[in-house]
Amino acid sequence: MINQATLIKSIDDYAKTIQLPTNKATQLFHNALVDTISHTVKLHADDQVFVATGDIPAMWLRDSTFQVLPYLEMCQAVPEVKSLIHGVINQQLAYVQHDPYANAFNETASGAHYTIDKSDVPISDLVWERKFEIDSLCAPIHLAAQLYQKGHYTAHLNDNFWDTVQLIVKTFIQEQHHETSTYYFNRSDCPPTDTLSHDGRGAPVGYTGMVWSGFRPSDDACQYGYHVPGNMYITVVLEDLLTIMAAEKIQLPDLKAAIQQLKIDIEKGIADYAIVIPEDSDTPIYAYEVDGLGNFNLMDDANVPSLLSAPFIGFCKPDNPLYQQTRRFILSDQNRYYYQGQFIRGIGSPHTPPHYVWPISLAMEGLTTNNLPTVIERLDLISATDNGTLQCHEGINVDNPAEYTREWFSWANMTYCQLAFHYLQLK
Repeated sequence: MINQATLIKSIDDYAKTIQLPTNKATQLFHNALVDTISHTVKLHADDQVFVATGDIPAMWLRDSTFQVLPYLEMCQAVPEVKSLIHGVINQQLAYVQHDPYANAFNETASGAHYTIDKSDVPISDLVWERKFEIDSLCAPIHLAAQLYQKGHYTAHLNDNFWDTVQLIVKTFIQEQHHETSTYYFNRSDCPPTDTLSHDGRGAPVGYTGMVWSGFRPSDDACQYGYHVPGNMYITVVLEDLLTIMAAEKIQLPDLKAAIQQLKIDIEKGIADYAIVIPEDSDTPIYAYEVDGLGNFNLMDDANVPSLLSAPFIGFCKPDNPLYQQTRRFILSDQNRYYYQGQFIRGIGSPHTPPHYVWPISLAMEGLTTNNLPTVIERLDLISATDNGTLQCHEGINVDNPAEYTREWFSWANMTYCQLAFHYLQLK
């Protein structure tokens, strides 16, 4: 069992040894690194670790992965973080087994939900919200693979892990054929982005080999059902699973075959449907969403996985030509969610007001390049947006950093810490 007080002190002591380019950047890093372990993490006696997202008392599968992922960068100096992350994975696996279609969960079966739903969506007392987002099922596998690779740790790769992988793969295969799925999400008296069209089934799609997703990593409804960054993420975690299975001699031939075929299907779907040429251009780029019926959505959103984050999640190298072409598009006013103002410029989200840029996307600009001056510039810019709170926020007004959404957003804090570790590695 982890001693949380001891772990907090160890992380605090470690953070004090780190110096970033400015004192403000250093202070923000220190506060963010200690804040997550001190105020969002709850250790349970059953070796499970609950991680609240911050100002919402629920645990998102995706958010919690990126909230604790930076701690692996210090696992040699503070080995106890391996047990912490193992506990987070245990909690995530339990949640996936409970409901593989849910995106966020309560600490206990309290019956608390995102809102008093005016809907007929089936939801258990343990589930905070039941939005199907394919990145939610990728995130626990990603965290487990990173613990294995960076921590040289295998205790989490037990029967329970592989049983949950079986369930995740089964769910992905089902949602390659969404027309036969029983999943729907139908919420009334809400913005269109907070529910699915067509009686909760989402807009029609054709078969592509990719996996259908009801919602984006922002928790907003997909315009078209195949979320391309999410499918990129699936291919990465499937490759991680195959690597682990080979290295650890995991004898699950049926699962291995299913993973291999699913990976082939999705990669072909991305190649055949997700690479498009914008109007007034002869340069191909990745679409953000497609439907397999000829429609595509050209944009990017600040939430990860995003097109911008493709090298960070492991889908491609930063210098990949197609990625670079896509990057130029999404980091320009051709992306309708790219905003420029007097103070900052970068990618925001339809999830927040227009002209609000997210520190997560600013950090991701730095995390997807090895150009040290760019990384330093993003560290300094983000640290100047906290409005004196020593917290990263969700979205920030491009003309006034005193106007922002979410006072406390741990995912943003820890993505900033991830950028700081990237700076230290480059330096």
